[in-house]
Amino acid sequence: MQKRSSIKTLRQGDPKFRITDGIITTPRAGFELSKSCPDDYRSLLMQAINAGWIKPVAHVKEEEYMWEILCDGV
Repeated sequence: MQKRSSIKTLRQGDPKFRITDGIITTPRAGFELSKSCPDDYRSLLMQAINAGWIKPVAHVKEEEYMWEILCDGV
Protein backbone atom coordinates (compact mmCIF):
# COMPACT_ATOMS: atom_id res chain seq x y z
CA MET A 1 0.00 0.00 0.00
CA GLN A 2 1.39 3.37 -1.01
CA LYS A 3 1.61 6.10 1.62
CA ARG A 4 -0.08 9.42 0.75
CA SER A 5 1.97 12.60 1.07
CA SER A 6 1.08 15.04 3.85
CA ILE A 7 2.31 18.02 1.82
CA LYS A 8 -0.31 20.38 0.40
CA THR A 9 0.50 22.67 -2.52
CA LEU A 10 -1.13 26.10 -2.54
CA ARG A 11 -1.27 28.26 -5.65
CA GLN A 12 -2.21 31.88 -6.21
CA GLY A 13 -5.97 32.17 -5.96
CA ASP A 14 -6.32 29.13 -3.67
CA PRO A 15 -7.93 29.66 -0.29
CA LYS A 16 -5.18 30.13 2.30
CA PHE A 17 -2.54 31.16 -0.25
CA ARG A 18 -2.48 34.49 1.57
CA ILE A 19 -1.56 34.61 5.26
CA THR A 20 -2.31 37.25 7.87
CA ASP A 21 -1.26 38.12 11.39
CA GLY A 22 -4.31 40.34 11.90
CA ILE A 23 -2.44 43.45 10.73
CA ILE A 24 -0.74 42.49 7.48
CA THR A 25 -1.98 40.14 4.77
CA THR A 26 0.62 38.78 2.35
CA PRO A 27 1.09 35.89 -0.09
CA ARG A 28 2.73 32.75 1.35
CA ALA A 29 5.08 32.59 -1.61
CA GLY A 30 6.61 35.03 -4.01
CA PHE A 31 9.75 35.94 -5.87
CA GLU A 32 12.77 37.84 -4.64
CA LEU A 33 15.30 39.07 -7.15
CA SER A 34 18.77 39.98 -5.97
CA LYS A 35 19.85 43.60 -6.40
CA SER A 36 22.69 42.24 -8.51
CA CYS A 37 20.28 40.60 -10.98
CA PRO A 38 21.02 42.15 -14.38
CA ASP A 39 18.26 44.38 -15.73
CA ASP A 40 17.73 42.26 -18.85
CA TYR A 41 17.17 39.12 -16.74
CA ARG A 42 14.92 41.05 -14.36
CA SER A 43 12.88 42.28 -17.34
CA LEU A 44 12.55 38.77 -18.79
CA LEU A 45 11.55 37.32 -15.42
CA MET A 46 8.97 40.07 -14.86
CA GLN A 47 7.56 39.46 -18.33
CA ALA A 48 7.26 35.72 -17.62
CA ILE A 49 5.64 36.33 -14.21
CA ASN A 50 3.20 38.89 -15.61
CA ALA A 51 2.29 36.53 -18.48
CA GLY A 52 1.62 33.72 -15.99
CA TRP A 53 4.39 31.49 -17.32
CA ILE A 54 6.09 31.48 -13.92
CA LYS A 55 3.83 31.28 -10.87
CA PRO A 56 4.47 31.25 -7.13
CA VAL A 57 3.49 28.12 -5.21
CA ALA A 58 3.71 27.35 -1.51
CA HIS A 59 3.99 23.97 0.18
CA VAL A 60 2.64 23.36 3.68
CA LYS A 61 2.06 20.26 5.76
CA GLU A 62 -1.60 19.26 5.80
CA GLU A 63 -1.57 19.36 9.62
CA GLU A 64 -0.51 23.03 9.58
CA TYR A 65 -3.11 23.79 6.90
CA MET A 66 -5.87 22.14 8.95
CA TRP A 67 -4.89 24.12 12.08
CA GLU A 68 -5.17 27.35 10.11
CA ILE A 69 -8.63 26.41 8.89
CA LEU A 70 -9.74 25.46 12.41
CA CYS A 71 -8.29 28.61 13.98
CA ASP A 72 -9.97 30.89 11.43
CA GLY A 73 -13.31 30.09 13.02
CA VAL A 74 -12.14 31.47 16.38
